[in-house]
Amino acid sequence: QVQLVESGGGLVQHGGSLRLSCAVSGSIWSINVMGWYRQAPGKQRELVANINSGGSTNLANSVKGRFTISRDNAKNTVYLQMNSLKPEDTAVYYCNARAYSSTLYWGQGTQVTVSS
Repeated sequence: QVQLVESGGGLVQHGGSLRLSCAVSGSIWSINVMGWYRQAPGKQRELVANINSGGSTNLANSVKGRFTISRDNAKNTVYLQMNSLKPEDTAVYYCNARAYSSTLYWGQGTQVTVSS
């Protein structure tokens, strides 16, 4: 089992920055890919960014150049640095872990609200 706990969400003005953190515990050795997803009201959950065990990253086109995903293996934490935030970035952000077995784990979500 893997447990994920997000933190760092909040209210920020258009153009501002936030950093989300996802603390990982449990069977960390089983994880292949870590990622961040988001879900805005009335919309489907979408991938924002992910990072695999080798450190390769993938970002959605809508956030390229503004968001960065990183991991600190010593702290068992994955980060999402969000810069130049826009109102359309407003959503609940979820941390996700995909095990080598393809089992998916989700955090409880953290709200990010960007005011115009």
